[in-house]
Amino acid sequence: MKILGISFGRAGKSCDQLTKQALLAAQAAGAEVKFINTIKMDIGHCRSCAACIIGRDTGRQIQCAFRDDYQALEEAILDADGVSVAAPVYALGPVGQLKNFIDRFGPAHDIAGASAEQEKRRAAGTELLDERIFAPKYVAYISVGGAVTRNWTAMGLPNFRMFAASTCWTCVGQLDVWGMGERGMPVFDEGLMDQAAGLGQHMAESIGKAPEDIEWYGEEGVCPVCHNSLISLGKTTAVECPICGIRGTLSVDGDRVSVSFSEAERKRARGTWGGQMEHYNEICYMVGRSIEKLQAHKDDMAELLKPYVSFRDTY
Repeated sequence: MKILGISFGRAGKSCDQLTKQALLAAQAAGAEVKFINTIKMDIGHCRSCAACIIGRDTGRQIQCAFRDDYQALEEAILDADGVSVAAPVYALGPVGQLKNFIDRFGPAHDIAGASAEQEKRRAAGTELLDERIFAPKYVAYISVGGAVTRNWTAMGLPNFRMFAASTCWTCVGQLDVWGMGERGMPVFDEGLMDQAAGLGQHMAESIGKAPEDIEWYGEEGVCPVCHNSLISLGKTTAVECPICGIRGTLSVDGDRVSVSFSEAERKRARGTWGGQMEHYNEICYMVGRSIEKLQAHKDDMAELLKPYVSFRDTY
């Protein structure tokens, strides 16, 4: 049982302390643990070249064409059974380096697309994709913000959920740590350090279990899938979790508000097999329609693009 702790925060500071506390507890529970701080790693943004997906669908392995420290972190994650991620919230949402990694890792390791390609390779008797892509993994998130007003960190944990949505890995729990500006350091707060230790122990105890058998560690939230409390409202009682993309029904009883989600909706949430297959089918349809449009405009495309091709970048 291997658990990797990743800190996207400053070396030795809050994210490091909380991640290492979780790892120490996981180690005490029998896990082999590793720790990576990414602050000095060069993880650039996605260049939208699609080389990773093209390689996946043309007989090669999934590999980012842009070489930097992304590959080292990718390898460490694929080798782990569980991954604990901590990142600071500087401007309402988590630090950009985490999003850089998510943009490069998520689409490339989309479980629905990879599974469809793997079946084709099995049938053809060709080289299979790296089996680590399909291994079930368990994740936990720690969002760390300095603001003493919680709503200044409100987009932290919702953004973390993108980390493992494409891979359908099971999130076992999360901590929304805000108010670090007055706490000083996590080690000064015994209750907070106990929470971090509990999260690490819970991950170690969850690895190997079926998702439905794992109890959630952290606040319940409104959505029963991602356990966050963001809800998109329309003009009726129909609402949507913008993180999971599932629809529910809002009801009000006095000053109490509740939202119910059907089992069918829960099964199509982002980060579930149903949700990823729904998106995969959407992509397949989208690609087909796009090709049709390109073919229909092959004769007038150059003329349509002329004003934009001649409009030069001023950088």
